[in-house]
Amino acid sequence: MLEKIKQLELISRKHLEPTSQQRDEMTKKILSYSENFLDNIYELPAYVMDEKKGIDIYKTPISENGISLDATLDVLKTNVDTPGLNPASGGHLGYIPGGGIYYSALGDFLADVTNRYAGIFFGSPGAVRLENLLIDWMAEVVGYPKSTAGNLTSGGSIANLIGIVTARDAMNVKSKDVEKSVIYLSEQVHHSVDKAIRIAGLNECVWRYVPLDEQYRMKSDELEKQILEDKKNGLNPFLVIASAGTTNTGTVDPLKIIGDIAGKYKLWYHIDAAYGGFFILCDEGKKVLHGMEMSDSLSIDPHKGLFLPYGLGTILVKDRTKIFESHHYLPPYLQDTLKANDELSPADLSPELTKHFRGLRLWLPLKFVGVAPFRAAIEEKLLLARYFWETIQTFDGFEVGPYPDLSVVMYRYVPKRGDANEFNKRLVHEVQKDGRVFISSTMIDGKFVLRVAILCFRTHLQTIDFALKILKEKAKEIEKEFEIKK
Repeated sequence: MLEKIKQLELISRKHLEPTSQQRDEMTKKILSYSENFLDNIYELPAYVMDEKKGIDIYKTPISENGISLDATLDVLKTNVDTPGLNPASGGHLGYIPGGGIYYSALGDFLADVTNRYAGIFFGSPGAVRLENLLIDWMAEVVGYPKSTAGNLTSGGSIANLIGIVTARDAMNVKSKDVEKSVIYLSEQVHHSVDKAIRIAGLNECVWRYVPLDEQYRMKSDELEKQILEDKKNGLNPFLVIASAGTTNTGTVDPLKIIGDIAGKYKLWYHIDAAYGGFFILCDEGKKVLHGMEMSDSLSIDPHKGLFLPYGLGTILVKDRTKIFESHHYLPPYLQDTLKANDELSPADLSPELTKHFRGLRLWLPLKFVGVAPFRAAIEEKLLLARYFWETIQTFDGFEVGPYPDLSVVMYRYVPKRGDANEFNKRLVHEVQKDGRVFISSTMIDGKFVLRVAILCFRTHLQTIDFALKILKEKAKEIEKEFEIKK
């Protein structure tokens, strides 16, 4: 057995523990690949329509023996980093992007190399303190008190799930109570909220979709009227969910008024601010997001408003005892961790036990460049959206949706002849096929509507002017084709 163990050790050491020289050679190749990507990022397309769609990656299946790093990078470039959407591009204007600032990549590199376990204070007290420091900073930014606790999650979906589970338990909604318990929300709320409600075992609650005004904001008077009606009928109103920037329309609900109503009738108030929350860093954003601090819990994504790579959301809960009571468990094999409980551990505040040291990807850039550049960039995106909204409606044939609350703009082209929905389907397809910028579409009140979501840190005035130019040109080309067909 000892001889076998030694042989296995030799194999594992040879391949899993590269020497200093080997690490240096690999690092140079990886850096060369990444530098080439970044040096050309402003010239790379935002979207590539490729018939293969990366299918050739299956031609190199996982096998007993590896291949060279050069060959591996070639597979990656051809099948992963070329086809489809390029979220790192400033021309990505279609969905709410993950930013991908370089400093975060360095933070992730250090987190992966050192492999600190950030789930329990006993295992890595410094890592847990670092993440709790970030939670405290975000709580202060949104106006939450020092009693706040939270968790750095993989994104807004898990953040919303944690918030809704905490609300369920804090409001003492048991299985027997579900069918008479009421949740109030908007039809524009993000689908991750719907998913979280279902996963939390609340799918059989009474769902009240509060009517919206002409700007797709929740009507607060209708909310209060419905709560009173439900109470009168013996139901249990317990949760209202508002949006601080819907993904679909960019709308911000009347946060303060909803907060007043939730407080008056003793409902838990959760805000999905995953997309829009960090606009509070700038003065214009503070005006729009007034009242966000009144919520009991709030989701907010650094991988959106702080331009980090995908994989970092946050849940904040004002009363730390509530989130702890919903998520704390202690199996026997972790009894040693009780020796060190100076601070709350992330594992006690979320469904996760095994957890990546996510905090380093946010802490490193904040420490290195400070908050000021993020504040400037987020305000720039808000103003660029207003500029786009003002400019595109000066072009013949284009009409716009409501004035943007944040950085999502709805618009469409109304042709002189033919079906507007079909025209805009063609327009979005042609822009995506061109690939230099990427836009997306949605359905609003039966209309096929185009949208831009301006949040990539590489999106600047030149980008928006270029996107406007492409839209104008493509619309003219399609209009001519429609005229010929008629």
